[in-house]
Amino acid sequence: MRHLTRKVLLLALAICITTVKIYAQTTGVGKITGTIVDGQTNETIPYASALVLDRKTKATVKIVQTDLDGKFTINNLPKGVYTFKASYVGFQTMVRDSVSISDAVKEVNFGSIKMKTAKGNLLQEVTITAAKPTMQLGIDKKVFSVDQSLVSEGGSATDLLQNVPSVQTDMEGNVSLRGSSGVRVLIDGKPSLIAGGNVAQILQSIPASSIESVELITNPSAKYDAEGQSGIINIVLKKNKKLGFNGSLALTAGNRENYNANTSLSFQNSKVNIFGNYSYRYGYRIGRGYNNITYLNPSAGGLGFANQNNESRDLNDGHNLKAGLDYYLAEKTVVTFSAGLNYRTGDENELLNINQLGVAFNPLSLSRRTNNETQDNKSYDLNLDFSQKFKNPKEEITANFSFSEGTNDNYQIYNTNIFNLNGNAVDDLDIQRTDRDSYNKNYTAQIDYTRPLGANGKLEAGYRTQIRNSESLTYADQLSPVNGDYDFNYALSNDFNSKDQVHAVYVNYQNQIKNFGYQLGLRGEDATLNTSMGAYDINSNIAYTPGKVAYTRIYPSVFLTQKLKNEQQLQASYSRRVNRPRGWDTNPFLDVSDPLNYRQGNPNLQPEDVHAFELSYSKFFTKFSLISSLYLRKTNDVIQRLRTEPDANGITITTPQNLTNNISSGVELIGKFDLVKKWNFTANVNLYQSKIKGVPEFGIVENAGFSYNANLTNNFTLPYGITLQVRGDYRSREVMAQGIRKAMFGVDGGAKYDISKKASLSLNVRDIFASRKWEMQTIGETSIVDFSRLWGGTQANLTFSYRFGKNDFSFKKTPKKSEEGSRPEEESF
Repeated sequence: MRHLTRKVLLLALAICITTVKIYAQTTGVGKITGTIVDGQTNETIPYASALVLDRKTKATVKIVQTDLDGKFTINNLPKGVYTFKASYVGFQTMVRDSVSISDAVKEVNFGSIKMKTAKGNLLQEVTITAAKPTMQLGIDKKVFSVDQSLVSEGGSATDLLQNVPSVQTDMEGNVSLRGSSGVRVLIDGKPSLIAGGNVAQILQSIPASSIESVELITNPSAKYDAEGQSGIINIVLKKNKKLGFNGSLALTAGNRENYNANTSLSFQNSKVNIFGNYSYRYGYRIGRGYNNITYLNPSAGGLGFANQNNESRDLNDGHNLKAGLDYYLAEKTVVTFSAGLNYRTGDENELLNINQLGVAFNPLSLSRRTNNETQDNKSYDLNLDFSQKFKNPKEEITANFSFSEGTNDNYQIYNTNIFNLNGNAVDDLDIQRTDRDSYNKNYTAQIDYTRPLGANGKLEAGYRTQIRNSESLTYADQLSPVNGDYDFNYALSNDFNSKDQVHAVYVNYQNQIKNFGYQLGLRGEDATLNTSMGAYDINSNIAYTPGKVAYTRIYPSVFLTQKLKNEQQLQASYSRRVNRPRGWDTNPFLDVSDPLNYRQGNPNLQPEDVHAFELSYSKFFTKFSLISSLYLRKTNDVIQRLRTEPDANGITITTPQNLTNNISSGVELIGKFDLVKKWNFTANVNLYQSKIKGVPEFGIVENAGFSYNANLTNNFTLPYGITLQVRGDYRSREVMAQGIRKAMFGVDGGAKYDISKKASLSLNVRDIFASRKWEMQTIGETSIVDFSRLWGGTQANLTFSYRFGKNDFSFKKTPKKSEEGSRPEEESF
């Protein structure tokens, strides 16, 4: 055995030495640098492709993408003669045919490479342009291109976000980032008023096919709104910017009567860009589960158990329309007007079987309850944007004014039929009705100025104000068993209004000294939340109680970046954040849709104060790229939903409360691998430790635990124009303030067939094994609650996509052939 071990070690050592020798022989000494810009506007082009080919064999040596400032660096080039190409969709490919790397010339700097607008057909341009990168790393955000996600086609934004590394969604559509809730979700950089601003319903109403990319800002700089405990998720909707007249159409049909449609149109020339997008979503979600309560200290003959099984069917029917106009007043002056309209209806039907049992499992109350809820939501937004560039291409002023308005009307009716009481058959019917109308109005104004300082420095400064008004009126009544009329229920009725104002100024300074870059920022915010809570007395008289939460805070941010050899980068950052309670968190309206588990808001909630630290390392190889992060986040006045102990009737109330603090730390790995030509995959692993301090006044003891989540997305290219995608995810057991959430996993699959260059057909199946069940256990002093819920189950969708249009109508000249037989869409620089 020892001899075998020695042989293995010697063989491994020989392999390592040989690898090092080969690496040393092939490691290059030269590099090529430059900046890719739009030749017409001098605006830098991020994510353009810079490609180096062997001039003799035409084989690809290296390919990189430009950063957010349009810059690129191609390192470690061996001595030789190369062909260099710079390309981006909608532009001619720029070529430098003979580029030499030698002992005398080790570095070639092209300076600014000015890209010219494409003169040929769009499909011709695509054939010579590298594929759009699925993952990009900026100084303070990651950008994931999701428009090619096969497993989410035909689904909603909720389904699509499950495919984005670092992001998770729960059973109710709430979003978390790296396992932490309190994330700020934006649509095109702005909060949405769909469904009154309810994030879960917003994501359910937006088809995945209308989304182009998702931006993750895990540790935002001072330039961004300070709101969001764990960071910001910005969902970027599709906005076609191709020259000429272009469009696309996608139609989806799925099981359980799920249908989607999405179409986009655009027209652009040198003066104007007109764009529009319409999407429709009609989808059912089924749900089932249980909520079982064990009472730990029951009295003799008292309540010992409460078992509740439920089945539900939720319909979402929504229309989204977005249109806009970019107009070039001058070469460097652009005015944009855009508008969005959303109309959504919902219908949820839930059946609950509720069995309340004694300590000997004897029936105390057996009942059946139906909850029917209808929703009618309308909202619209108007946006005016202005951009002024100057002679220096990096100097710019931008301004934005946005207005949005929306109504959200909910009507609920609860029918409870008690058919067994204390072992005796009865037929008792209880009917409750609740009508809740809300009105929301938002104003946002912002101005930003960017100015270069020196060779690599940049100064950013700006002002932002946001005002959000919300009015919510709830009217409840109950059927009287005496006269058969509906009597006003003053305990469940209220009038709640709020006005949330945030005024902010910020300044950012960024610079780079050789391979070291830094960004220092400071943001000051003055925030005020005024509330007015109207409650009724027994005589139906209403009295209002005012509330106010006001604070002024400074939010610093620091980013340090060190570029290392061999396409490596190290970054350290710190930022202070805030997580403000939303209107539904502070509204004391009592939700009694679950007869044993009530829910209500807390008007006395304080904002969370968050301090986030992050250290990340990235490495880009020819065949794969890796982004790793160590992070630590301390949250003071942490908000968590706490459940009270059961009352005499076995009823608990769940209310958000401020606890002391939470410390969450972890490590995250994101890798993109292109190991073979026909197969690539993206892997994401997040391991974290969470610790919640005890809060004796709420009966909370200190709780800590280790958790992790992981996902793997595989992409395969098959013969006959077929692509295949398979995705799996796993979430481990996780601690909460009052218990645990159990582990969960799921598998999705999708396939796409390209009928032609313009048309494709795709089929996907989500949650193949119907395994994404949310299961939790809440432990209190006098009760244990076991909860399980499955939303959606296995869902299959068939999607047909068609793209049309051309971008050569405005160009009449016949393109000239370049030297040495280059393509008509290539030009030397």
